[in-house]
Amino acid sequence: MSEVTRPTLSDALTERMLELIRKGGHRPGDRLPSTRELSQRFAVTTPTLREALRRLEATGAIELRHGSGIYVGAAIERLVLPNPNMREVHAAQLVELLGARIVIEPPLAAMAAQHAEGEELAALKGVLDRAGKHLRGDDAELHEANMSFHRATARMAGNSVLHEVVDSLLLVHGPEQREILQIFDDRRRDYDEHLAILEAIEARDAAQAEDRMRAHLVEVRTVIEHRLHPPG
Repeated sequence: MSEVTRPTLSDALTERMLELIRKGGHRPGDRLPSTRELSQRFAVTTPTLREALRRLEATGAIELRHGSGIYVGAAIERLVLPNPNMREVHAAQLVELLGARIVIEPPLAAMAAQHAEGEELAALKGVLDRAGKHLRGDDAELHEANMSFHRATARMAGNSVLHEVVDSLLLVHGPEQREILQIFDDRRRDYDEHLAILEAIEARDAAQAEDRMRAHLVEVRTVIEHRLHPPG
């Protein structure tokens, strides 16, 4: 049996930093002590501290703002995290990721139709209003609005874990989603399908919201499969 790897000083420091955040009652956005103060508090050198900080930043637990300081990250309370070391998604993995979205997102759209409140619906409509302004303009802004629509729909379902799963999947293949926007090349159709999903959610029609979300994502996967394996 191989020897169990001993935790390094950086490993231990990472845990102590997380303990500092949790026991100190810090929330996302709160400012933490400076690197100098932390080095003195934990009696470690600055390079060792920086290694631990880089690890925490990679998972979103903290945010390092140049010239400002160290802040608690928005992902500190997440249960599901995207892989910070992911560099490229292979073709087969991309189709599988889309397949996962087809399994997960339609039921979440149905749940959103059942649980959405007026304020949440207004926010979701605002996202699509923003998307509508970029149908013939900035694709980067349009992509961001499209992804925000899917994230917001998942959030409205009321299950934080499943929302984090969707958020992580979208982050993993964000570049590929931007490619889809270029290849699909029918921004109006994509926008109209999002509007149809919103209408079903507004009507609190869970079955229709689920069906429309599924049809939308299946179409996206079909586009990708045709690109990867063009006929002839």
